[in-house]
Amino acid sequence: MQHDKPQSLGIGSTPPTEPDERRRLPVLEVEAFHERLGAGRRLIGIDVGTKTLGLALSDVGRRIASGLETIKRTKFRADAERLLALVGEQGVGGIVIGLPLNMDGSEGPRAQSTRAFQRNLAALTDLPMMFWDERLSTAAAERTLLESDASRRRRAEVVDKMAATIILQTALDRLRK
Repeated sequence: MQHDKPQSLGIGSTPPTEPDERRRLPVLEVEAFHERLGAGRRLIGIDVGTKTLGLALSDVGRRIASGLETIKRTKFRADAERLLALVGEQGVGGIVIGLPLNMDGSEGPRAQSTRAFQRNLAALTDLPMMFWDERLSTAAAERTLLESDASRRRRAEVVDKMAATIILQTALDRLRK
């Protein structure tokens, strides 16, 4: 199986050219993702972990990312139902999923698991999706929490949501360029 190559900032497959192709290749490059977004719709960022889904939400102008929620993972169907309920409630027009690449840019088991999550989610929604390189986002979130003297318990509660915020904010910054 051939894996998509990491791009300089965003991660994804070749943009689809035919409508039928879009169903088979729902993960888009930065430019194609931006073109598919409707005006006035928020973006949701997801940090896919083994135990939790950290979620962040953009403002309608897509300038600022804020932590939204941490979903404790149970079964995919229940996790997806909660996620898609939030998507509907918040007027989300696109999904940014953090792709946990290894430091050398290769993909390990966590990246494969994230791709599987995205494939399963794509079967439930037609919203445009984009992978975003999330290397060091959790480490940056941990560092920020340590600098703010957050307790170990508090860090555990919010680190995934903060990592999702970092993922989404860096994607928003790139989309504005």
